[in-house]
Amino acid sequence: MSSVLTLESVPRPEKDRKAAQQGVPDAVDPIGHVVRFADEVGGESRVVAHVERELPPGGILAYLAARKTGARSFVLWADPERRTRLATLSTASAADGVTTYQVWGAQGELIGTLVREKALCGKGLRTRWTVAQPGCPEAVGLKGRIFWWYVWWLLFPVQVAIGVGSVLSGGGDVARGPRRIIWRAREEIPLEFWSDGDEIHVHAPWVDRRLAAALTALIRTFDSWLGTPWDDGQK
Repeated sequence: MSSVLTLESVPRPEKDRKAAQQGVPDAVDPIGHVVRFADEVGGESRVVAHVERELPPGGILAYLAARKTGARSFVLWADPERRTRLATLSTASAADGVTTYQVWGAQGELIGTLVREKALCGKGLRTRWTVAQPGCPEAVGLKGRIFWWYVWWLLFPVQVAIGVGSVLSGGGDVARGPRRIIWRAREEIPLEFWSDGDEIHVHAPWVDRRLAAALTALIRTFDSWLGTPWDDGQK
C-alpha cells in the first residue's frame, strides 16, 4: 500500500495578516500552504504539516535573491500557530546548478539530504533528484521519461508558436515538459512524483514521512514558468 502527500494552498485572510502585524492579542499571521497526507491512493487526506518560508537576514528580498541560485529554506509546522516544528529544510550548498538541501528534525537531528542536479549541469540530460536518509539506501530519480522528452522536443516549435499566440491573444495552452519522477534504490522504488496532481507517492515503509513532506514542498518550488512556485511571492 502506498501513501500520498500533496501540497495545497489555503486562504490567507488579509484582515488576519494585518491583525498579526499590528500586534493584536491572540492574532496569528496565517500560513498559506499545507501538506496533506492520505494513507492510500484515493483515500481521505488530512493535514500533517503547515509550510512557510524561513526568511534569511534581509527578509523576502534576500530570500528571492538567493532563490535564483537554487537556495531554499522553509519550515514544516505541526500546527498553524507555529508552536511545534516538525522539520526544517535548509540549503547546505548551491553552485553550478547542483544544490544540496538538508532536512532537520525538531531536536536538531538530521532526517535526510536532498540533492537536485539541474539538467545539463549535473550527471545527465535530465534533472536528477537524490534522496538520502541515514541508515537507508540512497534513492535516485530523473525528471521525466526519455521517450516523452523526445516527443516534447519534437513538438517544441509548435509549443513556441502556441506560446506566442497565447501572449498576443490571451488564449491557448502550452504543454509542460515531462515532470514525473521515479526514485530507485537498488531493486526498490521507494518514491514517485506524479505530475498529475503534483503528488508524492511513498511506497517504502522506511521513508521518513517528514522527509517525504519536505520533498513534496521542495519540488513545488521548482515549478516551471508555466507553474506556480509557492515560495516566490513578494509577501
